[in-house]
Amino acid sequence: MNLVTLQFKTTEDFNQNLRTLTAYIKNTLDDSIVVAPELCLNGYAYDRLDEAVAITQKAIKELLELSKNKTIITTLTTKYKNSHQNTLHLFHKGKILHTQSKNKLFILNDERKYFSPGEQEDIKIIDMDGIKIGFVICFELRFIDFWQQLKGADIICIPSMWGLPRKEHFETLCQALAVANQCYVVASNSSNDDMASSSAIITPFGIQNIDDKQEKIEQNFDYHEIKKMRRYMNIGIPY
Repeated sequence: MNLVTLQFKTTEDFNQNLRTLTAYIKNTLDDSIVVAPELCLNGYAYDRLDEAVAITQKAIKELLELSKNKTIITTLTTKYKNSHQNTLHLFHKGKILHTQSKNKLFILNDERKYFSPGEQEDIKIIDMDGIKIGFVICFELRFIDFWQQLKGADIICIPSMWGLPRKEHFETLCQALAVANQCYVVASNSSNDDMASSSAIITPFGIQNIDDKQEKIEQNFDYHEIKKMRRYMNIGIPY
């Protein structure tokens, strides 16, 4: 299995962003797990939320088709009652296998003013053809309780739009999560000028595959690395 993380810029042209995303996905190997940045189709376009929901509906149709032989993870703007949510979608084998809406909304960008929080219990391990996979969305990475909820996962994916001033925080927390949970971490972050980039694939031993100059980073998933680490440093995580 091939792990892929993307880092590219989100423009004001939502349709162009979708074309960019689908082009990257098409250029990955079959059976890849592809993680794209948070809200990569529209960003935090609070003044264009109806357009954001429309591009989500279009994207879902295209990503369902592309996921017939790949797994795709990103967050999309969704309509929820009289508000909106920042909703992670797990596309797998032509279906939406799991959704969870961001529970911890970011403090510094008015996200709580425009989006409704999701449920904390939706942050859980999903069985995907025998692979245990879990997710936190950007700011949620800072909350250690969520690390505990995902303990035992083989892969934790983190779609993000993490700001440049806190770049070292993002890299440190992603690496620490991989070491603490003895699992692969696949972090995907925006490369907009005010964003940190720092997309990375991190092994259970904490080794980072990271390169801000690349828009696509790939690495093989080796389940034996998880078993080896959990045996070597037994802290009670099952293998």
